[in-house]
Amino acid sequence: MSELNSPIRVVLWRHGQTDWNVENRFQGHSDIALNKVGEYQVRAAAKVLAALNPDRIISSDLIRAQSTAAALSEITKIKVEINADLRETDGGLWEGKLASENRASHGELFANWYEGGDEAAGVTGERRSDVAKRAVAVIEKETTNFSGTIVFVTHGGTVRSVLGSILKLPISQWGVIGGLSNACWSILELTKHHTGSKWYLAEHNAGSLPEPVFGDDAVN
Repeated sequence: MSELNSPIRVVLWRHGQTDWNVENRFQGHSDIALNKVGEYQVRAAAKVLAALNPDRIISSDLIRAQSTAAALSEITKIKVEINADLRETDGGLWEGKLASENRASHGELFANWYEGGDEAAGVTGERRSDVAKRAVAVIEKETTNFSGTIVFVTHGGTVRSVLGSILKLPISQWGVIGGLSNACWSILELTKHHTGSKWYLAEHNAGSLPEPVFGDDAVN
């Protein structure tokens, strides 16, 4: 367990690989399991994340996220909490289809969405701002009056929306945030600087433990 006076650390951990990831199919709310590579990825990543001494593990309800969370739970013996608001973007009519198929059927809409626009995914799905609203609400709620480390097991699109929102970037600029590789993570910590956000991005698309930042770019 973390010390009571330790800073708040939020780990946003993307699930391991699925067959649909490899095929470049839009997963969204579709409940797709990890493949063998994904199972290996999360076991390896869990060994690293366990060294952060997490206090809680909160997972999306989709099976690919729950299986990822279970790998860390097995090592740490921390019970996984489930919250459906950490789900991936509802992809509407795009779910289960290849990116090439979605470009062919909804060319301009798909291109705008892919570039970071706030259009509804797949015509009937969610906007990025909707995803951010529900997922950030979970993070803010669970970190209120809390000290320690929480691992939120979630999805690549959700993490990008969370980071864009929580770091106070205009939606039009959320696309500049690079994606997360499978089973990799981003880390948010509290900042003492007057940046407009109480959080700063300490690590992004990481697969190893954070190292101190020395020099002019250090956040104190």
